[in-house]
Formats: sequence, structure tokens, C-alpha cells
Amino acid sequence: MEKKEFERRRRRLMKEMGDNSIAILPTAPEQQRNRDVDYPYRPDSDFYYLTGFPEPEAVMVLVPGRRHGSYILFCRERDPRMETWNGRRAGLDGAVEAYGADDAFPISDIDDILPGLLENRDRVYYAMGCHAEFDAQVMEWVNRLRKKARAGVHTPGEFVDLDHLLHDMRLYKSAAEQRMMRQAARISSSAHCRAMAASRPGMWEYQIEAELLHEFMRHGARSPAYPSIVGGGENGCILHYTENDSRLNDGDLLLIDAGCEQECYASDITRTFPVNGRFSKEQRALYELVLEANRAAIAQVKPGNHWNRPHEAAVKVLTRGLVKLGLLKGEPATLIKKETYRRFFMHRTGHWLGMDVHDVGDYKIGDQWRVLEPGMTLTIEPGLYIPAGSKGVAKKWWNIGIRIEDDVLVTKAGCEVLTDGAPKDPDEIEALVGTG
Repeated sequence: MEKKEFERRRRRLMKEMGDNSIAILPTAPEQQRNRDVDYPYRPDSDFYYLTGFPEPEAVMVLVPGRRHGSYILFCRERDPRMETWNGRRAGLDGAVEAYGADDAFPISDIDDILPGLLENRDRVYYAMGCHAEFDAQVMEWVNRLRKKARAGVHTPGEFVDLDHLLHDMRLYKSAAEQRMMRQAARISSSAHCRAMAASRPGMWEYQIEAELLHEFMRHGARSPAYPSIVGGGENGCILHYTENDSRLNDGDLLLIDAGCEQECYASDITRTFPVNGRFSKEQRALYELVLEANRAAIAQVKPGNHWNRPHEAAVKVLTRGLVKLGLLKGEPATLIKKETYRRFFMHRTGHWLGMDVHDVGDYKIGDQWRVLEPGMTLTIEPGLYIPAGSKGVAKKWWNIGIRIEDDVLVTKAGCEVLTDGAPKDPDEIEALVGTG
């Protein structure tokens, strides 16, 4: 993504902040996996959204109207010895030239420099409570200034939650963000196709996961957006199953919930298909019901509709269908009011999607559901889950877990399904499974 994109975001945020304010935002710390091995580093989403800076040990500061530049980046200096061991660093010059900072200072000097930047500012925009150690550091800087009050030093008197402004910005995806999310969705759709083609009875779930990861990385998406769910048979009825260590049996369904991350933008797709390439009668009946709910929910994704409309549409389709199949008894309207359907569909129909899989942004404004607007991106993911031993349910329905999830962008005219490259029509699925 180009430097200008990040610059536009910073300018917009500073305009919202107003004069006499300052924003402070640290990136995520490195996390230890075990002993002297760290997890692969991934910057904090808010920090990266405003800077594009990928390194740890960095802090962004925005000071609207500052004479020597409004965007300051504290980061690691170049160090030939450390770079020999752990890789190249941007350094102070790189922070300015490659990442657009107006000024850059060594992270080791932040204690000496940042208190001076707080002087004569009325408001501090900061996300308190995210990094306890850094919270204490910020308060120490403020308290240091308070001790100089008799010398005429003005101390900020107001702390404002940075998330309130920043997360509303992130909810609306720019043209550049939309292009990145389309790319992530294309790669993930291709991975799901690869997994379907590779599937055969007797394989292991982790072998299918390997097909997904191969396709992600083959296209430059070095990381999944979240741990992949590859659940065959009874495992498909576990919503967040990630063990992926069971054998795939002839006659079972395979539920795959997996998506890649491309330049910190997530995709999130779920497809369900028969391991042997042929739906049983019962599997197909429930699959077509979930697919109908998926399509009904997507039809409600358009400007002017509120956030809950897609969920309401999916619940209505699923409840009526479950009554028709004999899995629920009663009047659909009553069953919906009592939420009886939650026995088989216990989660909501979607969530915001962006730099985080469950992305930031309010779902309600006050006590009202948020109205959908162009640029918002969400998932649509109805499902049905009937584990073995379900009381009052015939055995023929047991161990059927189905979810169909798409990534959907709200447009001026309605919506765009970013993940339509992953087949979900049952005939198309049957034609693809096992052909690889």
C-alpha cells in the first residue's frame, strides 16, 4: 500500500483530533512462543493502519500543527551487529524516507523527548488499558509535567480514548483497502478450491490444512488471518475446532473455516463439502437450507439496512426450514421469538471484517443497530450444527455441521461478494471435490 494512503489517514485523524492535542500509539510488543523462540511478529493493527511501519519497538506520535512536523516515529536505530542476527531495520532515516515520518528518534530516547511533546497540549488521545506497561509510562510523563506547573508548564487536562475516532475510521474501507481485501479473498477462495480438489476419504485434517497454507504462501500471503478450522464429521459441529488431527471418513462432511492475511488485511471464508464428493440426502437437505439462508442474508446487505437485517433474514429461513424438515416443531414466528433455533444455530450471522478478523467498529449507535453504508465490510456466515446424541433428533441427522461464510463489501448499489471464487453451489462442489 502506498505511503500516501497512510498519510491521508493521519491527516484525517489529526483533523478530527483538533488543535492543541496529541495522539500516542505504540505498536504491539514481540511475544515469546517458548524459551528463546518468538512468535512471527505482527504489528498492532491500529498502529499499522496509521503508519505502515512493520517493526517492533516503535511508537507513533501525532502532534497537529507542530512546527517541525506533525508525525513523529520513535523506532530502533540501525545496528549492523543486530541486523546480522535478526534482519534489516529501517532505522531513523528509513522511518522518514520509506514510511513518511516528519521526524524520527531512537526508541531509547523516548523518555527524554516525549514529555516535551506533551507540553502545552490540552488533550491526549491514547488507548488506555491495552498495554499496561506503556500506560504506566504515559502517566509517568504526565506526572513529570505536573510537577513543573509552578514553572508555567501546561499539562494536558483531558485524556480521550483514541479508539473512538480511529475505529470508526477503520470501519469504512478506502479504495486501496478494498483492493487489498479483494486480493486476500481471491487467494483464500483459491485455497478453498484446492482443498476441495485434494479431499479424499482416509486423508487427515492436517493434510487438508497444508493444502490451504500452500496456496496462501504460493501467492505471497505469508500468514493465515487466524488458526484454520478443518473439521471433518463430528468435528464440524465444534465452532472453533482447531486441533485438525483427525482422519477424514467416507460419508462425512468437511467444514473448513480459513482465510489468509494480505498486508495485514484479513479474509474469512467457510465452506462445507462431502469428503467423498457426494452429499447424502440428509446432508444435502441441510446444506441447501444453510445456502438459502446465506443468500437471503447477503440480499439484505445494502445501504440503509441496519446491521441486524442479514441475521434476521438468515434466522427466518433456517427456522422455517428446520420446521419443514421436522427438526423443530411449532410456528416459525413463535420459535424465532423464543430463539428455539439457537439449539442448532447458536452464533450470529456475521461480524465486521478488515485488519482484524473480528474487526473494530460499533454494531450499535446508542440502542439502535448501526445502518450499513458503502465501504463497510462484513461476513455472512449462517450455519447448522447437529452433534451426535442430540436429544429428539433422528440419528440420520447426527454429526452434520455446516457453515457457509462469505466476505461482503457494502457498495453504493448494494453489495459485492468478495469470496464468490469459492464455490458453494452443491452441484459445483460435487464436481470439484476429489479432482486434484
